[in-house]
Amino acid sequence: MPPANRPTPRPALTRERIVASALALADSVGCDKLSMRALAGALGVEAMSLYHHLRNKDDLLDALVEAVVAEIERPRIGPDWRDEMRRRALSMRRVFLAHPWAPPLIVGRIHTGPATLALIDATLGCLAHAGFDPQEADHVMNAIDSYVYGFHLLERSFPLAPEDYAEAARGFLPGLDEQRYPHFAALGRRVAAGEYDGINHLEFGLDHLLRGLAAGRQHRVDAAASGQERSSGLGHE
Repeated sequence: MPPANRPTPRPALTRERIVASALALADSVGCDKLSMRALAGALGVEAMSLYHHLRNKDDLLDALVEAVVAEIERPRIGPDWRDEMRRRALSMRRVFLAHPWAPPLIVGRIHTGPATLALIDATLGCLAHAGFDPQEADHVMNAIDSYVYGFHLLERSFPLAPEDYAEAARGFLPGLDEQRYPHFAALGRRVAAGEYDGINHLEFGLDHLLRGLAAGRQHRVDAAASGQERSSGLGHE
């Protein structure tokens, strides 16, 4: 039996362990404060030892993008595409809430790692199975992603917590010119009275967006079918 005072061996330094530690550190202090020196300190190693597993800081950031994107649920081929896009969007929001620093990093880097490619390919495949051509599928994916990313930006940047909305409205209304801004005042009174929580819900806009995309798709299908009928002489007396 080894002596009781012998130090516990440190786990081997691997790329996976480095990335996991970097992810936890970014969640704690933000990606802007993540440095190779700080990461080495969290791991209890010298900074230079990280470069045996990572080429540079950019390599680390790409690995963080992959780690975050890998947590997003991929759409499946077969079930209703709207349900799958909804599930994917809600999963994105959960992941973004867990890693609020990640969305700007994801959209700000040209990255084609396996997790990123798998998510994109699964999304396009789900939409292709639903009848969207590649260009339409790309537009649908970008429309949904733009909404989710924009919602996250607004949600994260808004200066008030939801539980403070009513009190803020009560403090703001006395100084508001209700003759000049009657509709805003009416909304503010409802929030101040507790009749409306003022909270923006991702699902509200998402469901309207999906319905609109589905309606647009059906309109194109109907128009194409009608054009085929006219060109073949069907539908004429």
